[in-house]
Amino acid sequence: MSFLGCALCCIVLFSCKKDHNPAGAMVEPTIVRANESVSVWVTTSDKSKLLQSQSNVTFAPDAGTNATTINIDESTAYQGIDGFGFTLTGASASLINSLGAGQKNTLLQELFATTGTNIGISYLRISIGASDLSAQPFTYNEMPAGQTDNNLNNFSISREMTDLVPVLKSILAINPNIKILGSPWTAPLWMKSNGAYVGGSLKTDYYDAYARYLVKYIQAMRDQGITIDAITPQNEPLNPYNNPSMVMQASEQANFIKNNLGPQFSANQIKTKIIAYDHNTDRTDFPLAVLSDAGARAYVDGSAFHLYSGNISALSDVRNAYPDKNIYFTEQWVGGPSNFGGDLQWHVNTLIIGATRNWSRNVLEWNLAADQNYGPHTQGGCSTCEGALTVNGSNVSRNVSYYIIAHASKFVRPGAVRIASNISGSIQNVAFKNADGTKVLIASNSGSSASTFKVKWGTQAFTYNLPAGAVATFKWSGSATGNPNTAPIGQIISLKGFNNQYVSSENGTKPMWCNRATPGDWEKFTIVDAGGGKIALMAMNKYVSSENGAAAITCSRTTISDWEKFDWVVNSDGKISFRGNNGLYISSENGANEMTCTRTSISGWEAFSIN
Repeated sequence: MSFLGCALCCIVLFSCKKDHNPAGAMVEPTIVRANESVSVWVTTSDKSKLLQSQSNVTFAPDAGTNATTINIDESTAYQGIDGFGFTLTGASASLINSLGAGQKNTLLQELFATTGTNIGISYLRISIGASDLSAQPFTYNEMPAGQTDNNLNNFSISREMTDLVPVLKSILAINPNIKILGSPWTAPLWMKSNGAYVGGSLKTDYYDAYARYLVKYIQAMRDQGITIDAITPQNEPLNPYNNPSMVMQASEQANFIKNNLGPQFSANQIKTKIIAYDHNTDRTDFPLAVLSDAGARAYVDGSAFHLYSGNISALSDVRNAYPDKNIYFTEQWVGGPSNFGGDLQWHVNTLIIGATRNWSRNVLEWNLAADQNYGPHTQGGCSTCEGALTVNGSNVSRNVSYYIIAHASKFVRPGAVRIASNISGSIQNVAFKNADGTKVLIASNSGSSASTFKVKWGTQAFTYNLPAGAVATFKWSGSATGNPNTAPIGQIISLKGFNNQYVSSENGTKPMWCNRATPGDWEKFTIVDAGGGKIALMAMNKYVSSENGAAAITCSRTTISDWEKFDWVVNSDGKISFRGNNGLYISSENGANEMTCTRTSISGWEAFSIN
């Protein structure tokens, strides 16, 4: 969180680029079933309704006209969604951990469970070492002044064992699939040009040591049962003023990733994603410079952004320059005391709607919890950062960012895809399709008066009246019907290859083969709706992955990302082929080699009988 950047929030411009089926979108015909019931939840600017369930509405045959009409087209799909959440800062962890055992468990269930009235937070960011919302600055490898530790003999995450690690373990017990992003605010002081927590840069002599430091961190957290899904090399690399902080220019980050961090991850078989930048959208030159370096780009999954200055539409600029790289939105504060109605509108319109309409796979608000004085924080750290929760002793209250995130996290689950919807009148909106086929529309009335709008889905529609400044989430079921080429979602199948042998998931521990004479449990796959007309194949709760088309396919993934999604292709003889995210087909490789997703056309070895 940039302390100086806080004041810039008021000048950020909001822009959502209109969708015109850009590259990467997928279009297929859809037939919509009638009379689906739609669940509705509303939050109003005056707080009279706070994520309150409303009476259901029902789709009916479309009739009449409305100038404000939102068309939902689930046949046009964009990016996958990883989740919505917050940063679990040091302050957040210590405050949550200070609660009594029963109250803490009840609160964590409310935040991270997906049933009932719980809000299902699905993505967390944590600091690697201290952030400015820790009680004091620290790293995991400090040394006395003038001493170094190039071999990292003194590395330890012991300071995290009191609060952060126990809280994360409790969260993982509730949601073992939650994604966790780690971001460092600074390297150890002996690695820095100024030997101080604030400012300075990473000395080139210690690039390799810092890469090994980050490897050790991931391994240490793994030893605690905590998987770090992704890291950024530096939080706000162009901000030298925070405590802690460290400057890392684009050329320095590119060199660090391609020469040190990427190779160290590879050498240590670290699968954690590397995400570049992690700062404001006004400096897209930074992530573009990193991605333009072929050596760095080979290791980078995508770019992360904050919005203390700049325009949300800049996310699309970076994505369109490198469409094979992902976009993430990783931080935005709410300044305390918050203006509930104003902050609700700005954050939902600009981030929940704006960031996802501009290709972001996630949206993270800043601090999960603070006390009544906006602490703890470091000296010089953010002193007015409001938490989603205020923890005052045993009293826990919920603030505006709780509802901002909940309107998405409770309903749009990891593995969803954004689907097409148009902005109409004062109703800002974004739509998604979950892996189970349910549809979600998040709508916000940015106008000064109530608005009655139509939601049209195929030949069906409903109308709804939303007060000025209010936010609504709509959720409904229903799927395409009557299409003979539609995959039988939910059916358990076995796949027989051209050699009359069966495809095996190989116990989820090895590359897949097509060489089994009879199908057992590991040769049975459930067809899962992966959204956007795509399917996933699941065996024993693990998903088949095309492994980027660069390695033998596996059945080892616990969640669905783009590389676990396939087109269900029905051939003229009724056999099925599977086209991966790279546009290439799964091949049984003659039953004599590990299966791949590398073939440009379908022959007998790329077609499977369904048993």
